[in-house]
Amino acid sequence: MGPVLAGILQLLALVGALALAYVPAGTYMARVYCSKRHLRVEKWIYKGIGADPDTEMTWPAYLRGILAFSAAGVVFLYLLMRLQGVLPGSLGFDSVDPAQSFNTAVSFVTNTNWQSYYGEQTMGHVVQTAGLAVQNFVSAAVGMAVAVALVRGFARSRTGELGNFWVDMVRGTIRILVPGAVVAAVVLVACGAVQNFSGIHEVGQFLGGSQQWNGGAVASQEAIKELGTDGGGYFNANSAHPFENPTPFTNLFEVFLLLLIPFSLTRTFGVMVGSVKQGYAILATMFTIWLGFVALMMWTEFAHHGPALQAAGGAMEGKEVRFGVGSSSIFAVSTTLTSTGAVDSFHSSFTGLGGGIAMLGMMLGEIAPGGTGSGLYGMLVMAVIAVFIAGLMVGRTPEYLGKKIGAREMKLAACYILVTPALVLVFTAATMALPTPPHSMLNSGAHGFSEVLYAFTSAANNNGSAFAGLNANTDWYNTMTGLAMLLGRFLPMIFVLALAGSLAGQQPVPVTAGTLRTEKPLFTGLLVGAILIITGLTYFPALALGPLAEGLA
Repeated sequence: MGPVLAGILQLLALVGALALAYVPAGTYMARVYCSKRHLRVEKWIYKGIGADPDTEMTWPAYLRGILAFSAAGVVFLYLLMRLQGVLPGSLGFDSVDPAQSFNTAVSFVTNTNWQSYYGEQTMGHVVQTAGLAVQNFVSAAVGMAVAVALVRGFARSRTGELGNFWVDMVRGTIRILVPGAVVAAVVLVACGAVQNFSGIHEVGQFLGGSQQWNGGAVASQEAIKELGTDGGGYFNANSAHPFENPTPFTNLFEVFLLLLIPFSLTRTFGVMVGSVKQGYAILATMFTIWLGFVALMMWTEFAHHGPALQAAGGAMEGKEVRFGVGSSSIFAVSTTLTSTGAVDSFHSSFTGLGGGIAMLGMMLGEIAPGGTGSGLYGMLVMAVIAVFIAGLMVGRTPEYLGKKIGAREMKLAACYILVTPALVLVFTAATMALPTPPHSMLNSGAHGFSEVLYAFTSAANNNGSAFAGLNANTDWYNTMTGLAMLLGRFLPMIFVLALAGSLAGQQPVPVTAGTLRTEKPLFTGLLVGAILIITGLTYFPALALGPLAEGLA
């Protein structure tokens, strides 16, 4: 079997598995967030944190809950890393320095999981399990809670209430992420992933000498890092490491995990607003972009030039021979079109255009299908903009799901789509303008610029992957990427929740003959075009200086 055919067959198997899981997973999540019943363990949690689960919140109160919970998470994780040297199970590792502790704490709380350190040489068992793994669960649950709040904004009328943040966050963790991660971890362990709390072992090498390896609760963290679209690896090689991702099957299984919730949430959206066809329209938009990016990535990586690449069957530099070009292309596109950041290959070694495709996937706002929750609310904001554009074309007030899109809604949507590109371009420009930080680049020219652009694109979009040709473990990069992650996570949430509150307070508008049918293929095409055009106009000059210049050269 040729490598191209193998890649296509793996893609078809992945699509089939996602299709089978779509309806049950999406419907189950809708029932979780619409249920009036609290589980006993959930009641214990509410009592412990002093929250009233039966109290509804307006959008400012919902936002305050998110910010307070996230701030507490940053402080706790920061202190845990600073005190690592005196904690049990530290494996002899010292405390993490302040700048890196700040960067890592912010990274995991914001669901970015950007890592400027070697996991197996820096973090002990306590930090990995009680700190990083816990944030993998709750940061994903926060994103899902914001998405559900926006969906309620469309579904409800003449009320400013969007639900209860503490209930949404706890239910997302207890009822969705924990059971899913347990099942996934069992599968990974059965396939050879490591799950233990062993110390450091001296391991002999084939050519002589030895190196040190430590074990850990790897499979369980791998499961939630993919299911929650987090991406932080136990080891520096991330999902290219055989302890995390031992076989071609587990590689495809991990891609399935990171796409499962983002795609299935479109079904949740359709059920909650009372029209599954609306969910299918959003799903079709996400799937069209994702499939197009996979096809482009495979083409760029299989379009081999020269005898070495022809003999290898594609651009194999930086790719695991266990997985090959096809599977690595699927993984790279899926991890950058979601907010995952996990990698099974070296993105910096992709072809110039291939690296640009991965970068563009993040620049779209990671909405196809995006992260757990963040993909859905990002796509719904883009749908609001697409409806507004359609309204301008036909000369009538735009409406979406029975809600008028007026000046206030458009201002909030515009702020949402502008804030992340502004962060990416400003931080990249500042870094390139200063004499010292660019010395972290291992490459010069267009590829060196791409490394810096990719880093801040990844940070501001809460992705976490990297070109890895950049030494980001400096005070400048730790601080600046940390700020980019904080602002890139919470500023968009402010605009989303304000938009949800504005929509929830409206009275529904009856459907007329002039209403745009947003469940039809025409709207899907309009939405895809709006996403690509807006992103292209925003980022094209920067892309032209980096991956486009490198690829065309």
